[in-house]
Amino acid sequence: MNVMLQLAKKRIFVAQHQLHYRTVNTSSTRLFASRPTYGGAAGDVNEKDLVAARQWLANFDPDTIPREACDVSFSRSSGPGGQNVNKVNSKATLRVPLDSLYQFVPTILHAEIRASRFHASKADALIIQADDSRKQNDNVHTCFKKLHNLIIEAGEKLVPGETSELQKTRVRTLQRKENESRLKAKKFHSSKKSSRRGDF
Repeated sequence: MNVMLQLAKKRIFVAQHQLHYRTVNTSSTRLFASRPTYGGAAGDVNEKDLVAARQWLANFDPDTIPREACDVSFSRSSGPGGQNVNKVNSKATLRVPLDSLYQFVPTILHAEIRASRFHASKADALIIQADDSRKQNDNVHTCFKKLHNLIIEAGEKLVPGETSELQKTRVRTLQRKENESRLKAKKFHSSKKSSRRGDF
């Protein structure tokens, strides 16, 4: 009797454990399913926003960001320059507050820009430096070029290119072939079942 009672308790425990696992697993699945598939703040981006961002990126150049939104300072360089090294303030530091930059950049790119290695969390700004040249203007140009490349890379990562007609045709062809293969497999399995029934 004690053995049967212990077996019954064990079965109840296992059933409760399985029910708890199913509940937790279902909740987790629903939680992940409710998350946007498009990373970061771009989860709510619609096709209209993507088209606008694509057009903005196509026209974007280093002069798109107004110089007034940025702050440039100079300090002594440790880079090339011969006798000018550590004597002339040729090193350029570009500081771009994100709240100023975001006014000119599509919303879909904001999160990726914030995740950049140039982002300084305390200042909430991009801090970009250059000391490749002994000339201040050249180093400033390099800083803005780095900023330009950063935004372009964010766009390439987050904004998919417009699908061409050729690509659309290829996708439709692949989908049609996949459907045909699925139907053939279904008919094959159906015929196998029919032949098995005929054997009895």
